[in-house]
Amino acid sequence: MTQTAVITGASQGLGAALARGLSSAGWNLVINARTGKDLELVAESLTNVVAIAGDVVDDDHRAELAAAADKLGGADLLINNASTLGGSPPPALGDFPLPALLETFEVNVLAPIALTQLVLPQLRQSSRGAVLNISSDAAVEAYEGWGGYGAAKAALDHASRVLAKEEPGLRVWSVDPGDLRTRLQQQAYPGTDISDRPPASSVVPYFLQLLDERPESGRYVAR
Repeated sequence: MTQTAVITGASQGLGAALARGLSSAGWNLVINARTGKDLELVAESLTNVVAIAGDVVDDDHRAELAAAADKLGGADLLINNASTLGGSPPPALGDFPLPALLETFEVNVLAPIALTQLVLPQLRQSSRGAVLNISSDAAVEAYEGWGGYGAAKAALDHASRVLAKEEPGLRVWSVDPGDLRTRLQQQAYPGTDISDRPPASSVVPYFLQLLDERPESGRYVAR
């Protein structure tokens, strides 16, 4: 039976790489991003995909994503990948503009929880229901300038652990993909050559193996 995945932030980087990997493995996809043109380019390279441009912090947009998955027979997997740094480079906590800090938590924590709430009824109906939250080493390590992003990812990690306790019939993973050659990474280090970082596609086999082997809910690091 064909499985269905909802992936946020799929117009670039890890989200786009995961979409390509899952599409090649035969999954149906519902993908999202704020940048419609970039999302369309990714969608053109995939099969069995519904691409919906919009912002994950918008209530109506999240409902649209959940409804699209339902029309495909219901989501088996939700990948909360959309993220924001809060600035480029990300500001120190002492100078972090509060509106930008609020947006960082809205995108990185509140939106994933809210979308999970909408998709949960579908995931519970699946024999392989899973939530995959993309984390970061900044969630567990203290790096100067990463306080807002890191605190938000730490909150998402903790929410993942709680959800795993509350939904024992599902798998709930938070995964640190490592430093990758992505637009987000470049925004974190503007003007710096990040060509030494591996491409996002390099960790896709790890995620496909995770979905195949279905280890216990918890926090993992892509190797």
